[in-house]
Amino acid sequence: MLANFRAVATLPAVDIERARKFYEGKLGLKAAEANENELRYECGMGTVIYLYKRGATKADHTALAFLVDNLEQEVKELRARGVVFEEYDLPGLKTVNGIAELGTEKAAWFKDSEGNILGVGQRLK
Repeated sequence: MLANFRAVATLPAVDIERARKFYEGKLGLKAAEANENELRYECGMGTVIYLYKRGATKADHTALAFLVDNLEQEVKELRARGVVFEEYDLPGLKTVNGIAELGTEKAAWFKDSEGNILGVGQRLK
């Protein structure tokens, strides 16, 4: 039923302007639509990130992940833009310099300006 339709990541933002500065200034995205209550970013392969204004929420899981070809390079570039990566030392998940190796993948996580946890991942060949 839904397999042939695009999916949209929907994230809350307490402060839309602060979120816009983060997504554009730190992640390098360009808003396709923007107003005082919402932002929409079109990303690769028809994916969309939609941020909407609302009160604070608390999610302690990855809300959105970008799949990239070279994780180390993306992490380096994001750090140069001021993105701070999380460090984890949990059973089954340990990061080294912000990056975890997960069998057939490796990944890194950071929080956006609104506290949403975002990930960057690479599938290993």
